[in-house]
Amino acid sequence: MKNVKNANFWQIDHNIKNALGGQGVVVLPSSTAWEKYKWSRKWFTEKPKQGYFVWVKKQVNFPLTTCITIASPKISQNLINLLVIEKGIKAKANVVCNAAKNNLYGTHKAQGRLILKEGSSLEYNHFHQWGKNDFVNPDYEFIIGENSSLIYNYKNLLPPKDLQLKTTIYNAKNASSNLNFVINGLNSKIDLKDTLFLEGKDARGIINLRLVGRENSQIKAHTTIFAKAPGKGHLDCQGLLVNKSSKISLAPELICENKEAQITHEASIGKISQEQLTYLRMRGLTEKEAIDLIVAGFLKI
Repeated sequence: MKNVKNANFWQIDHNIKNALGGQGVVVLPSSTAWEKYKWSRKWFTEKPKQGYFVWVKKQVNFPLTTCITIASPKISQNLINLLVIEKGIKAKANVVCNAAKNNLYGTHKAQGRLILKEGSSLEYNHFHQWGKNDFVNPDYEFIIGENSSLIYNYKNLLPPKDLQLKTTIYNAKNASSNLNFVINGLNSKIDLKDTLFLEGKDARGIINLRLVGRENSQIKAHTTIFAKAPGKGHLDCQGLLVNKSSKISLAPELICENKEAQITHEASIGKISQEQLTYLRMRGLTEKEAIDLIVAGFLKI
């Protein structure tokens, strides 16, 4: 992450380097926020020891940035994060979680809750980059208030040894969510569980998955859209299997409890065609370069 020293919240291992708010924004360690703001206890999943608290009280014209890094061997992080966007505010957040080196055997667990109050909007860009022996377990919950909107982009091109990613979204009346997950599996065990609840009238949601299985990767994705109200939802799952030693399992699920709701899905798992490889190799690319180029194009949403 560029200019990490200017991040609103920056933590290396267990050491907090920055907790910088500004006009209209409060940024604190989660443990401090728990003690200072009694109302926050309603939203924290449990009493936090680590993690960050970001409260956007007034409109800001800059992106919020956080960076959580593992830099030492065998570090185990257990973060409890809370982000609250007040009514009518438009915000953007760039969130980076990563390992500074490739062979640290680190563990990164994060429970997060993001609250979008009525009429607010958030673009949340979530970037992960890990070492080949790390264990990573993020569990995020988005509560989208009436007339609010969320764009969530999760990108992980260098995954850990084991990734368990859980995402739950609750859309209230006339709320919208657009979620995009891009994951490049490399010698990884990856388990995704995403659930979108359409809870209010005219709630809308789209979930896009782009998953690549390379070099002994095992990828499972169970994605659910649950319509409790007359809303609309769509799920688009696409997998690309690059190596015979890898496996991708897609399990889209639609649950409808309202006769006026409309929820749909499409799912596919494919391979790189020989025609594509031949075409690129005839133009001077090696086989690896050709595969990398095709994968990069597939992972763009």
